[in-house]
Amino acid sequence: MKRYIVFIIFFIGTIHSFAQFNTNRLMATGRNALYYEDYVLSIQYFNQAINAKPYLYEPWYLRGIAKFYLDDYIGAVQDVDKAINLNPYIAGMYELRGLSHIRLKNFKEAITDYDKTLAIDAQNQSAWYNRSLCKIELKDYEAAQADLDKMVKKWKKYASAYSLKAEVFLLQKDTVEAAKWLDKSLDIDPYNGNAWSTRAMVAMARREWKDADTFLSKAIHLKPKTVSNYINRSLARYNTNNLRGALDDYDTALDLDPNNFLAHYNRGLLRMQLGDDNRAITDFNFVIKMEPNNYIAIFNRAILHDKTGDLHAAIRDYSTVIAQFPNFWTGLSRRANCYRRMGLTAKAELDEFKIMKAQMNKHLGIQPRWNKNKTKQMRRRSEIDPEKYNQIVVADENTQEHEYKSSYRGKVQNRAVGLHFRPMYGLSLFKYDNGVRSYQAFANEVEQYNAQHKKEARLYVNCMIKKLDEHTSQQLLTRADSLSAAIDVSRSMTSVSSTLLQRAVTYTVLQNFDAAISDLELFISTDSTSALGYWQRGICQAMANDYNRAQGTDVQIAVAKAKADIEKALMLSSQNAYLHYDMGNILAANKEYDEAIKQYNSAININPYLAEAYYNRGLAYILNGKKAEGVESLSKAGELGLYDAYSVIKQNSKEAK
Repeated sequence: MKRYIVFIIFFIGTIHSFAQFNTNRLMATGRNALYYEDYVLSIQYFNQAINAKPYLYEPWYLRGIAKFYLDDYIGAVQDVDKAINLNPYIAGMYELRGLSHIRLKNFKEAITDYDKTLAIDAQNQSAWYNRSLCKIELKDYEAAQADLDKMVKKWKKYASAYSLKAEVFLLQKDTVEAAKWLDKSLDIDPYNGNAWSTRAMVAMARREWKDADTFLSKAIHLKPKTVSNYINRSLARYNTNNLRGALDDYDTALDLDPNNFLAHYNRGLLRMQLGDDNRAITDFNFVIKMEPNNYIAIFNRAILHDKTGDLHAAIRDYSTVIAQFPNFWTGLSRRANCYRRMGLTAKAELDEFKIMKAQMNKHLGIQPRWNKNKTKQMRRRSEIDPEKYNQIVVADENTQEHEYKSSYRGKVQNRAVGLHFRPMYGLSLFKYDNGVRSYQAFANEVEQYNAQHKKEARLYVNCMIKKLDEHTSQQLLTRADSLSAAIDVSRSMTSVSSTLLQRAVTYTVLQNFDAAISDLELFISTDSTSALGYWQRGICQAMANDYNRAQGTDVQIAVAKAKADIEKALMLSSQNAYLHYDMGNILAANKEYDEAIKQYNSAININPYLAEAYYNRGLAYILNGKKAEGVESLSKAGELGLYDAYSVIKQNSKEAK
């Protein structure tokens, strides 16, 4: 609410000037800010348009999109409500409101919106998919299956629909049908990480742990940042006695999600079993901090304190549990043992009497920890039976992490722009767009290659790492496999020289730099006069260096390799502005700012419209203590379309004066 108050105050002072605004210009500028994910700025423009012409539906709709990506879902719904009242015939508005309702867990309302979306646009695949997911969330499995049946009839090659059908069957405990539909999904698209995850869940439901491990490994290969895959694989490995592997998976899960309850709890149990008692205590401390009344975790910590000789701490934790479960004889027995070791015989005897009383009609015997019959049993997280203290914990409902489909842009852009150099230019499979002033980057060597290899995929010059969606990444993986098959059957490297370059570029786009470098080494061995090979290898090496540098690895030798490759490429193609720019980037990353500036100057002399060269030269000047020169260069970059330059100028202009 405060955000809107600020806007109201701002516009009171200018209300009389609204008529002077060109609304079309405001909308164009707002759309531009929205496209570049500057949502806060876009809202300001749409506010002005709404105040000037409140009867237009579009500024309400676009402001709703901006609010959606600022996580203001209530505000998004309100804006879209207004837009729909003004124009009820735009499918995208119902779709946006449906997504907002999903974020608010209003699944019934979301379904209503998707119904209206599909009434206008019956071929909207995302709307069909999301409506099915909403019905699954509401446990209306019959309705979900009806939607999915229509989807697989409409789109016979839509693998996600097949895997979602499988998930519904799995939720209904029908593992046979689930497996059948998953097999169909994976036949269509073997690079669908979600399908492999669901296939693993089927195997886990059948207690086919080795298969589950295999399927989850494939899912992790395709989607390495999905936490649940590591949690589930650790469970599969635990049940095949691969305790070290299970422990490694919990470590990775916690690297990705440091607050994951299951990972901390189960890692603590595994560390207990492996005798790593002190680190197990650390895990249970974390769990107890998250859930202070988790008595089973407290009991496990008591056992660990007992083992490590901290008897006072052990007794304190045992007592906490016994107070909650007075007839928990295992706890009483362990506490009695601690009392005897401390010489507190009377207290020990009192606990032993309580055990005898509690077990009057049972054979008294102390249950050994990690009993073979108990070790591989598991308990649901919601279970609070203290006798299951040594059992691995699983989620109450082991369901897939749903990914709702959206045609809207993704992350909110962080406009607090730091001194980060624009990326290097290299070969790509995608056209280049540097921002507001879009143009096609051009290099003679690349055009000559394309002319000579018209049957191959066209190569482009690009300096932006393309953010791949699921569909595009799967296409590229398929392309890499196809190129590999062609290379494998070749009789000589020379005959597949171009194929090697194509695969190297594909690997580069997929950010598999090591594989790309290997291919480029082979390519260079077949054609040592090609500037393209040295250029791309230098790029891949430099990009790998950036990652390794961030990890604290010494990259001096690797930097020298990248530098040598770009130097070789420059010897073969001295008038390539992008190569001079790339050399500038390598030097700048190594803090050789004076030499970097010389290279940027060379790039600008060859191509005076190379905005990135002005931008990076500006940063190099600033980092070299020459802020006035830096601001001047950044100003030119902004003029050419790199508007982030103005954020950097703003940060440094006062000192530059």
